[in-house]
Amino acid sequence: MTSHLIGLLLGAEEDWPVAFEDILARVGPVTSGGQEHTFSSERLTIEPFDLTDPVRSGLVIDRLAYWYYHPREWLKKAALVNGTYLLNSPFTFQSMEKHSAYCAMLRLGLKVPKTVLVPYKNPIDNVRWAYTAAKYNQPFDLDALAEEIGYPLYMKPFDGGGWRGVSRIENPDDLHRSYDASGEMLMHLQATVDYEHFARALSIGPETMVMDFRPDQPMHQRYAVSHDFLSPQAGHEAVAISRIVNAFFGWEFNSAEMLVAGDEVYPIDYANACPDVAVTSLHYYFPWAITALVRWSVYCLSTGRKAGVDLSTAEYFAVADDPDRSYTDKIDAYLAIADRYFETERYRSWCTEHLPHLEEQVHDWVTSPAFDRMLLDTVRATYPPHEQDAFLAHFHGLVDLWASDQQRPGATD
Repeated sequence: MTSHLIGLLLGAEEDWPVAFEDILARVGPVTSGGQEHTFSSERLTIEPFDLTDPVRSGLVIDRLAYWYYHPREWLKKAALVNGTYLLNSPFTFQSMEKHSAYCAMLRLGLKVPKTVLVPYKNPIDNVRWAYTAAKYNQPFDLDALAEEIGYPLYMKPFDGGGWRGVSRIENPDDLHRSYDASGEMLMHLQATVDYEHFARALSIGPETMVMDFRPDQPMHQRYAVSHDFLSPQAGHEAVAISRIVNAFFGWEFNSAEMLVAGDEVYPIDYANACPDVAVTSLHYYFPWAITALVRWSVYCLSTGRKAGVDLSTAEYFAVADDPDRSYTDKIDAYLAIADRYFETERYRSWCTEHLPHLEEQVHDWVTSPAFDRMLLDTVRATYPPHEQDAFLAHFHGLVDLWASDQQRPGATD
């Protein structure tokens, strides 16, 4: 028997870790490759570490290292020294922030809106940089840049994260107010497009859920329960772009945001390390996300899948440079490369053979008192007392809708 330990590197959340732990406990032994595999998890602590220390966890799900250097460097050591499988790669998330991701996807020919990087409003606090900025930074006309891009536009940090510093710019007054407020943040100016839907695609391994996202709403209302809100072509492309981005960078737990008009899909943000999977955000889609996290983790450990720390971009660029391929042909070719990276066909067959009971177990847990306790604890920790009953009913109603829509896996009519 082979025992596998999954490490959870966490921030302030309690809801999805409780769900993950409870569902993982229901997986039971899995027989794969002639061996019986068992699974457990632990919440990782942050402490001093020797670069030669052993690592107990065979796989780590990370929701913290994008923001904090200490756990990020521990993850790098775990991957390089101990061969630990990581969701996600701290190597490419550190170097390939949103700016680099834009550049790479432009190289592939994706329809990224016009984007301009502008210098710091205030030079960073470094005497050498201040001298360089004063002597070598060329003056530029911010108003002229904005006019060239066209109003309305967006100003947002080049590295992004949690909607920090993002502002919609309607006119020159907005432009200067936001730029003055940006301080030492390095900012993009990005065109917007007339769109019908704002789609957010959450990908975990080879699984992708495209959701109707409403960024102007409060967090608990941003994800609309809306099926088939995109045309078949746009829906296919949204799934493909999310998975292509992830495979290109070696990301396995990430979300991508896209503006959609008819069949046209415009990627605007696809470097979201540690994507939000809270029940108070995803609600209806929360059970799917936890199922996918458990399924992909168990698959990777049971099959001995190895994660690399380098990138294989040449194959994508060969497709991008092929003059005989249409845009649609290139998307399909990129997706085929991505599906090879994620072993999509093998993964689906493996899950059908070895985890046929998982969806039924998730349904049973979501309709159990254990889920009720988790949701109640989350609502009490998130909202003031006078709002808790309303939010409890809101989230329970949406998750109950999910359970009803699934019927019950394995049930007969």
